[in-house]
Amino acid sequence: MERAWANIDLAALRHNLSRVRELCPAAQIIAVVKADAYGHGVVPCAAALRSAKTATSGFAVATMDEALGLRKAEPDLPIQCLSGFRDQHELRTCCQLGLQPVLHDASQLRLLRDSRIEPGQRLVAWLKLNTGMNRLGLSADACLAAGCELGRREQIEVRLMSHLAWADELDEPQSAEFTRAQLASFGHLRASLAAELGASVPASMASSAGIFCLPESHCEYVRPGVMLYGSSSLAGRSAAELGLRPVMTLRSRLLAVREVKAGEAVGYGAAWRFPRDTRMGVVSIGYADGYPRSAAQGTPVLVASGARRVRCKLIGRVSMDMITVDLGELEDVGPGSEVTLWGDGLDADEVAAHAGTIAYELFVRVTARVTKVHL
Repeated sequence: MERAWANIDLAALRHNLSRVRELCPAAQIIAVVKADAYGHGVVPCAAALRSAKTATSGFAVATMDEALGLRKAEPDLPIQCLSGFRDQHELRTCCQLGLQPVLHDASQLRLLRDSRIEPGQRLVAWLKLNTGMNRLGLSADACLAAGCELGRREQIEVRLMSHLAWADELDEPQSAEFTRAQLASFGHLRASLAAELGASVPASMASSAGIFCLPESHCEYVRPGVMLYGSSSLAGRSAAELGLRPVMTLRSRLLAVREVKAGEAVGYGAAWRFPRDTRMGVVSIGYADGYPRSAAQGTPVLVASGARRVRCKLIGRVSMDMITVDLGELEDVGPGSEVTLWGDGLDADEVAAHAGTIAYELFVRVTARVTKVHL
């Protein structure tokens, strides 16, 4: 028996992709599979997305190493590299393997300006405009100048992109105002570049939050990320409310069940004392497996009891290899009983909230000690 494992539901992944198509009927879809497909396993997830009824126009990854690894498994679909290239060697690799770099810095523009693209090769280059995120991105002036220069080179196709910084709380006036300013800045630059080149420029602005809330941000390409994996990108809205299905279900087993008396303590620092006589379960998972050490008292888990999965609460501190839970009145459980930490029946966003983090982090922190089973 596995002590801890994660079931990866590829049918749920394909369903979530179909939700993107429902929300963006006209846009092409670039599926974001960075960070090992948000911890879900990039090769099987990319294969599942590619084989779905909903067409995927390409994938997006964060780094050149991720792009190269994915290209071995996916030899022909476009791969967008969100950090772009760092040197001439990586630029040549982009041209040879059909990788699409994102250009966000003057040093990259200089490398491309001084480079020669081999006959028969083409490069799709995404110019990233900084519209307010203020991480990576070119200023409006630099982006317009680069677009005009590169757009006139026959072997380069210029596309434009930016990234929404605060589109998950549009009910908040400040969020709405900030996002409107981002969209206006992007639209103005896009119109200016099209006027200079005498042709429209394909563009991408929306990731998961924009896909749900901002049809005006969909442009020609959308970049769904965490929504593909069944997590909500919107504050105050659950994944189920958004029509998403959980893809990762993290499970473990009870190692032991103990009878404890009122007043007894459990775990490091005696951080929890039992208010009543009860039964306690020890679960074979901990922070070395990726379960968050920051998970607070009361974080929910589901314990299998016959045909039911019963909600129980985390008690005591999370240890490296185990957690403890209050089993209450559950009688028909014992060593080997399954415990669900998040996923099917227990929203990862809810668990993340108890741990003071987001579901993205839960997913990517699952370690190699946990067996991933792709279903």
